[in-house]
Amino acid sequence: MTNPTALTNSPLRSLPAKVPQITALFWVIKVLSTGMGETFSDFLVKHLNPALAVGGALAAFVIALVIQFRSPRYQVWTYWTAVVMVAIFGTMVADIVDFVIGIPLAVSSLVFAALLAGVFGLWYRTEGTLDVHTINTRRREGFYWTTVMVTFALGTVLGDFTAAALHLGYLLSTVLFAVAIAVPALAWRYTGLNPVIAFWAAYVVTRPLGASMTDWFASDRSDGLNLGTGWVTLAATLPMLALIALLNRRSRSA
Repeated sequence: MTNPTALTNSPLRSLPAKVPQITALFWVIKVLSTGMGETFSDFLVKHLNPALAVGGALAAFVIALVIQFRSPRYQVWTYWTAVVMVAIFGTMVADIVDFVIGIPLAVSSLVFAALLAGVFGLWYRTEGTLDVHTINTRRREGFYWTTVMVTFALGTVLGDFTAAALHLGYLLSTVLFAVAIAVPALAWRYTGLNPVIAFWAAYVVTRPLGASMTDWFASDRSDGLNLGTGWVTLAATLPMLALIALLNRRSRSA
């Protein structure tokens, strides 16, 4: 007799969709979560012992992903909690690479870009698709969240690279990435760009866009508005929670 537990845990067993529909709300919440993750990460590291902040973020990140993987289907709050924890912990990982280990931003950008290409290549070779609408097995879900984590790390160093190494500052970086995120959307709509390529191209840009925007508000540098990481985190978190609650209400009434 087949073990039901083995079936449940099989990476090839088909599951209900584990990711949300890609709508305008998805993109708005995603950008808010990336911005909130950037400033909240900075807030935690500045106001707590850095080792405690990173350790706590790692624990919360692992717990959020375990709950997400154990969920039998897409659940709004479970999914977006995992995204937020990826944003917070992913920021810390990128900052450790940049500012603690001391790897130059240009080099770390190339390393994370190569890592992302490797994950995409392995995912496509294994599954034959990178379409997020097919995230319905444990293995595909594993590829998806690995990709999400790497995109956050890559996006973080790209934002720092344009602001610091290229001396654009946070405001011009925000404008740059706002233009960049529109390119795949317009290419998909008007030139027939493959929607999977368009999605992932835009997804990578959400991180430096959100981070550059909140850094501009929070930073005490000459190119920042010096509003503080705590207040900017709160300003990003409140509308994000309201929009997630709206998604949850819609999913329940559907």
